[in-house]
Amino acid sequence: MLSLRVALAQINSTVGDLEGNTAKILHYIDMAREARADLVAFPELAVTGYPPEDLVLKPQFIKDNLDCVQRIAAQARGITVVVGFVDAVYDIYNAAAILHDGAVAGIYHKVYLPNYGVFDERRYFQRGKEQPVFVISGVTVGVSICEDIWYPNGPAYLQAQAGAQLLVNINASPYDMSKRRNRERMVATRATDNEAQVCYVNAVGGQDELVFDGDSLIFDQTGQLIAKGRQFEEEMLVADLDVESVFRSRLHDPRRRTEPIFPILSDVPTPRIELSSHTAAEAKSPLTPTIAEPLEGPAEVYHALVLGTRDYIRKNGFKKTIIGLSGGIDSSLVATIAADALGPENVIGVSMPSRYSSQGSKDDARDLAERLGIQYLVIPIEPAFQAYLGMLRDPFEGTEPNIAEENLQARVRGTLLMALSNKFGHIVLTTGNKSEMATGYATLYGDMAGGFAVIKDVPKTLVYRVSEYRNSLSEVIPQSVIVKEPSAELRPDQRDVDSLPPYELLDPILQAYVEEDRGLEEMLAMGYSEEMVRRALRLVDHSEYKRRQAPPGVKVTPRAFGRDRRLPITNRYSEK
Repeated sequence: MLSLRVALAQINSTVGDLEGNTAKILHYIDMAREARADLVAFPELAVTGYPPEDLVLKPQFIKDNLDCVQRIAAQARGITVVVGFVDAVYDIYNAAAILHDGAVAGIYHKVYLPNYGVFDERRYFQRGKEQPVFVISGVTVGVSICEDIWYPNGPAYLQAQAGAQLLVNINASPYDMSKRRNRERMVATRATDNEAQVCYVNAVGGQDELVFDGDSLIFDQTGQLIAKGRQFEEEMLVADLDVESVFRSRLHDPRRRTEPIFPILSDVPTPRIELSSHTAAEAKSPLTPTIAEPLEGPAEVYHALVLGTRDYIRKNGFKKTIIGLSGGIDSSLVATIAADALGPENVIGVSMPSRYSSQGSKDDARDLAERLGIQYLVIPIEPAFQAYLGMLRDPFEGTEPNIAEENLQARVRGTLLMALSNKFGHIVLTTGNKSEMATGYATLYGDMAGGFAVIKDVPKTLVYRVSEYRNSLSEVIPQSVIVKEPSAELRPDQRDVDSLPPYELLDPILQAYVEEDRGLEEMLAMGYSEEMVRRALRLVDHSEYKRRQAPPGVKVTPRAFGRDRRLPITNRYSEK
């Protein structure tokens, strides 16, 4: 039986850490050799980390990454390695190196360069012009990169027409809540359409706003899932592939004999590169493939937030975090994520009560800190607030208290948190959610001050669902926090609904406008009142200048603020 043992190394690379990434790749090559794999594949741009952005405009960075590929190639003995890197041939390419017997045996250049959402690959890379296939242990293998496999008439089709029985696709595919099912459906479809087995290896880890979720996949030619990696964890997925079954399947399918190659691809060269034409004579004990149980809904979001937070903090050289604890749901969830990501000993919760803070909120903040086992500080802001009011007495004379006095309290708190950050070198995590960021219900240089905004892409209603999921594991967030009515507590008897529509009504409107670009008429057809929709849209449009000054945060929705959704700050367009 013609078979191939394949290892998919879903690793956590760090952008720019060429030495560290190379060491990790070499370690996993050793692991794959120990597992007696014929081929091991690594994620897209595993050598440089993804996305390297303007680092690829530095000639020395390109040279150093090429040197790393040569070092990796020298260790690729007794196994074939597919690894992502930046190639340079007159221009630069998002590339995959196919390494064999201590040398670079071939190179594939990515054809389809995404330039939407969070992607800017056309800014940097030239597109590939060839579709080589490689014979590895007697099996014809096509290699492609990420976006290439999303096109039904793209490289996968052409490589299969050139005889590829196995399609290896290396990825750095960022996570969002809609991605997993779409990805699995697409890979299964590509396998059945091309009557080929498909290995899809994805990166793991956090990089600025992005989180890569792993979830590597292997499908057979019938669209049957053979193996599946865990989400949000590094691992090596190993499986034995019955490649002989591909040949048998194709013999019984007349479509391949009658369907012409698409004209758009007819002039693309498909060179065939022989690496090892004979299967290994030594028999291997069969492996039982693993199919990891997928995470669902809030559980998936929670693990994405934990990984994104851990990697942002660790990869940027911080050890501890500081979080302002209000006793509300948002700060409680952020503190819980931080404790799970870094260990409770590395989290400091700071309660900063004012004259308007309720006893319940102060008690809830302390209760949360005790349940999490984090360090807890209490720094009342009344003295500083009084001092500010005294300093502003003359300019404010004759006016009624309003948002200026409310925001003073938030800015005192921001100053205190940043003072602790400066003194001890810890990073401040902000606690605003996506509903607040969308509507501007946040204070510049106050509760927006900090280094990382953990839940900035998590709508308020989802904050509750994610919190309830975390409590299902162990009840760390007090129930009183979950059931209390949201309030900023910056004036007497304040409630969020005094300033915003109820979140259960607001969040669907924000999703329609921010993530789906629906117009006013469409939203009215959804059953929402015109007054509420216009009010929400006005808040979103007028808060762009605030969002530009917010720290980065983990992307979990299909369209996040920041590098994903990009609108001009100065902008007078509004629907009539």
